Amino acid sequence: MEKAEILKKALTGDIKSFQMLFAEFQNQLKSYLYRLHPDRNDVDDLAHDTFIRAFDKISMFNQGSSLKTWVFKIATNLAYDHLRKLNRWPADAQDKGAYLAIGTEEIQQAFRVVNQTSNAGAYEMKEHIDFCFTCISKTLPIENQVALILKDIYDFQTKEICLILEKTEGVVKHLLNSSRDTMTNIFDNRCALVNKNGVCDQCSQLNGIFNPKQDQQEQRMKLELVKESSKFNRAELFALRTKLVKAIDPLHSSGADLQDIIMRCTKTAIGEVGNFFMPAQDKRALDPFED
Repeated sequence: MEKAEILKKALTGDIKSFQMLFAEFQNQLKSYLYRLHPDRNDVDDLAHDTFIRAFDKISMFNQGSSLKTWVFKIATNLAYDHLRKLNRWPADAQDKGAYLAIGTEEIQQAFRVVNQTSNAGAYEMKEHIDFCFTCISKTLPIENQVALILKDIYDFQTKEICLILEKTEGVVKHLLNSSRDTMTNIFDNRCALVNKNGVCDQCSQLNGIFNPKQDQQEQRMKLELVKESSKFNRAELFALRTKLVKAIDPLHSSGADLQDIIMRCTKTAIGEVGNFFMPAQDKRALDPFED
């Protein structure tokens, strides 16, 4: 059956047809939601709520955009409801997380358990750069964060972002330029991979902890980002970061569980969650083989 015919059936309320169309971008939608609100349980709930709301309103889809863009707009609005309750992250959120982990043996042990037992507990420097990108993007106002991630990570067109955010093209372009400038400035001043004066060297530090037999400098030099950093063209370095981040699905990468538990530590350190240790239904990061 052709896609147009499937959409036609979906518009009449055929849920199986809608499921087929939704499945085409479901993984990308969840990845996007996780970058906005990095809690895997909340992402599952938001994705489910997005599906329900989109199907309930499918008769209102006038095909003025792609179904994907229309669904992403619904998901973004739902994510807003969560994000408005939270503060923007400080630029040193990762430092606070590192200090908490260093000073808390239970957290260090949790990291080791995930690294040693989970099928998604590997440590790769490029995945931590992706983690770093998410943390720094959360220093932005919500609209800036949404515009940046949609455009630079998920390749949405500016006109599609206008529809999702209900903003003019001029406003969206301003959001994008402002976001890139802010992100670039924070990376310039923090990342020790590309600036010897940078205050954050978590990539190498964690590589040394989880891959102690590997030569840290060799691992650093495998990254195109580090190879190009001697030129230190700010725009090119930011473009390299986005290229790297695009290639990683933070929910299904080889280190997804490890990065998720590091994220929980970071959120605890800045006060976004009250307790590092998660409720029973969310223990998959600590016990990834539990049913």
